[in-house]
Amino acid sequence: MVIEGIPENTQSLVLIVDDPDALGGTFVHWIVYDIPVIGRIEQNCVPGKQGSNDGGGTGYVSPCPPSGVHRYFFKIYALDKLFNLNEKINKPALESVMSGHILDQAELIGLYRKK
Repeated sequence: MVIEGIPENTQSLVLIVDDPDALGGTFVHWIVYDIPVIGRIEQNCVPGKQGSNDGGGTGYVSPCPPSGVHRYFFKIYALDKLFNLNEKINKPALESVMSGHILDQAELIGLYRKK
């Protein structure tokens, strides 16, 4: 994942990957925060601290929709602060902490259907 146009005053990045098409509501697949200011996140890399996913743990949960095509949102945020939070933080708590510290954000949407 290439990250361009990062604001000059950025102190850290946050990546949230979720699926709004999940049966029980939006499913969080991955949260990574306190990512250093980098222009690229390599495949199979954990560039920061991982928060709680909706699979009951931390780390990346692969797409596995039960039926149909699902949208997977990859949201990256440039923040004016490094947070040093508990590694088990969930999406609502992280979004609350980020409020007022977002300098910029971008979003990539991927589609996936199980074969």
